[in-house]
Amino acid sequence: MEILSSRKIVRFQNGVLQDAEDSIVSEHPLTIQLNGEEFATMVCSPENIRELTIGFLASEGFIRRMEEIKDIQIDESKGFAYVELHTQTSTASHEFHSKRFIGSCCGKSRQFYFHNDARTARTSTSKLTLSPSQCISFMKQLQDGSQTFQETGGVHNAALFSADEMIVSRTDIGRHNALDKILGYCIENRIPVRDKVIAFSGRISSEVLLKASKIGVGIILSKSAPTDLAIKLAEDLNITAVGFIRGQSFNVYSHPERIVSGAED
Repeated sequence: MEILSSRKIVRFQNGVLQDAEDSIVSEHPLTIQLNGEEFATMVCSPENIRELTIGFLASEGFIRRMEEIKDIQIDESKGFAYVELHTQTSTASHEFHSKRFIGSCCGKSRQFYFHNDARTARTSTSKLTLSPSQCISFMKQLQDGSQTFQETGGVHNAALFSADEMIVSRTDIGRHNALDKILGYCIENRIPVRDKVIAFSGRISSEVLLKASKIGVGIILSKSAPTDLAIKLAEDLNITAVGFIRGQSFNVYSHPERIVSGAED
């Protein structure tokens, strides 16, 4: 499927209304069937659907490793993903996973809101450190590498970095989907994530922070702001949250010990 379409529009520019064409990002439904039962339907950008499916199932706590999947078939034309696990798990429990849950975060004062978050969020054990110049460089690479965003302005971007380079970048109309695609890529390609970094185009909400925790990274970078709950969760989950990376400046909101000035800066 095409991820972009062209549409005739009327543009107001320099005081004049005139006919023009614009690139529009595509939006398609995806329904995941798990062990023969309908599990979830989401809207997404129609690319990297296999990774999205794998990452979503991992994020929801149904799988941890690729070996747990017996078969996966993607029908892009109809917008379906058919997944069979080796374990016959009923999707009826998914409603329970999404129920409100009041419980402590990591034995501390913060609280998870949903059961699946309490089950799948992980406290980071990452020992990775970054220099300020690496933080700035990673964000620039994320922004420069997204042609879809540059053409449409209508997607979220996420990328996984090692200390040395970008490993993978993914785009989607949904911020959660972009992160799930990263997680799916890591699971399918068996990439260890503890010593990796997530760079993200949107604000760091509590949901985005929890996605980073489920992926397993210790550092998340963003050009935008975090929320107060995201910062509290980052503190408790031992994640370094860096926001407002713009130009040559940024703010470190939690666990600043991982951002270390070096000679290169």
